[in-house]
This record gives sequence, structure tokens and C-alpha cells, in this order.
Amino acid sequence: MNTNVRPMKLKHQRRRDNMQLYLIMLPVLLHIFIFSYIPMYGIVIAFQNYFPGKPFLAFDGSTDWVGLQHFIDFVNGPYFGRLVRNTFILSFYYFIFGFWVPILFALLLNELRGGLFKRFVQTSSYLPHFISNVVVAGMVLSFIDPDGLVNVFIKGFGGEAISFHTEPRYFSTIYTITTIWKSFGWSSILYLSAMSSIDPSLYEAAKMDGAGRFRQMLHITLPSIRPTIFILLIFAIGNLFSANTEFIMLIYNPSLYETADVIGTFLYRDGLLNGNFSAGAAVGLLTAVINFTLLFGANALSRKYTEHALW
Repeated sequence: MNTNVRPMKLKHQRRRDNMQLYLIMLPVLLHIFIFSYIPMYGIVIAFQNYFPGKPFLAFDGSTDWVGLQHFIDFVNGPYFGRLVRNTFILSFYYFIFGFWVPILFALLLNELRGGLFKRFVQTSSYLPHFISNVVVAGMVLSFIDPDGLVNVFIKGFGGEAISFHTEPRYFSTIYTITTIWKSFGWSSILYLSAMSSIDPSLYEAAKMDGAGRFRQMLHITLPSIRPTIFILLIFAIGNLFSANTEFIMLIYNPSLYETADVIGTFLYRDGLLNGNFSAGAAVGLLTAVINFTLLFGANALSRKYTEHALW
């Protein structure tokens, strides 16, 4: 009898102890529920021929249901291959070349032992995250202009000016470099936070055993932040079909559609500007399902082969 009562008391005690944490989480959970979950009923228009003013759901026959027609039209459309290819390539380039940059930066920054220089480097790396995409796009367009800074360097080394604005093969490089520059400093915060929780006695013991700073980083710091790396890796894989649409729209033009037109930009043109709301909802829902499938698969593999997973 007493053995059953004691676990119940412990559960109630833990709930009381965590009540403040639950109250702190409540506004965030309400925000997510109101702005992320309640609007999800709108995905029904992906299976309709919807026009503004018509009800989403009606039982008087006014709702024109078309089933999977919008999904079929998108997959069989003339732009499907290009959109999927460009979206995946741009996201994959950022994943391959950008995922490890915050890790390396955090490792190097962690080796700096305080001081003005470390604070300056931290602040400088965080600043690009707070710069508007509009401002960044303006900077990029001015740099790659025929008379811009990039072409000034090219001509200074004896080359000829390149028309980056009309050459599709350069777009992925411009996009990847700019996106990494804008995000690596902010992304490194999670790794630096994980490093701050490492027991200093581990480093002291390593020093006594003769380990240098590189070996300490390799055998103590990296293993300690491995859970954070795996969790962020799972999220990164789940975003392989999500490019930075807002930034792309600010720097691309019709002459770059061959390599710059992605699913998000197509959604904006066809779904919003042309008023094809049902088709746009179908494309957005299809993309979300693909991303969730990638996320679920990455999480399953991580849980199977490592000790780290989202669920």
C-alpha cells in the first residue's frame, strides 16, 4: 500500500515544483496553438477550387471539391522538375557548406580566453542576422553589379567583368555564400551554450595528462556538443526542400529562373499574384509533407544508430 502511495506523492511534488516552468511555457504554447494550429483548417482549400468569399466548408453544395487535382497538375506541370531541382540544390549546398561553419566558428571562438577581441568577434558575427533581407539583397546586388566591388577585383587581376545578374550558373554560389554569412554567427549560439555547460575539471584533467588545446577540443568539446549537433542536423535535413524564398525573390530576375526559381517563388507568383489560392495551398501542403517525411526519416535513423533524437 505504501509503495503505491509514495510514487504518486513524488509525481504531485514534481508537478508543483515545475508549475512555474509550465506557466512560463503557457504563452508560447498558446501562441503556437493560435497562429500555427488553428489556421491549419485552411488546408482544405488545397482540395477545392476556392475563390475569396466562398466558404471553406459548406454543406449546401457551394464548395467545389476537386480532390487531388491540384497536386496532379503541379507534378505534371512544366515547371515541376526545375522547381524541385533548384529548391533541393540550393538547400543542399547550404546544408553541405553551411552546416559545419557555425560548429567550427563556435569551437574557435571557445578557444579565445575572453577579452575585448572575443567580444568584438562575437558581436560582429551576430550582427548580420539582424540585418533585413532587403538591406542584404541591396548590398549583394551592388557588389555583383558590372561596376560593383566584385567585378572591380576581377578586372584588377586582369579578368573581364561578369554579368552576375544574367548568368544563372553563378546564382547558387551567390545565394550560398550570402546565406552562410548571414546565419553562421547566430547559429553558433546554440553550440556556444552547449560548450558553456562542459565541466571545467575535464579540461584540467586533460591538461595534467599532457593534452594540448587541439586534443582537448577533439576529445572533450566535440563529444560534449554531439547531442546538439545531431538535433540540429535532423532539423537541417528536414528543411532540404525549404529555401530562403524571401531573399531569393529580392535578388533574382526572370533571366535567372533556370537556377533561381524555387517552389517558394513559384508559390508567390502563381498562388498569390495570379490568385490561384487552391493550387498554392496544394503545393505548400505537398512541400510540408515532403519536409516532414525527411525529418521523420532523419530522426528515425538518428535514434537507430545514435543515442540522440527528437522523439
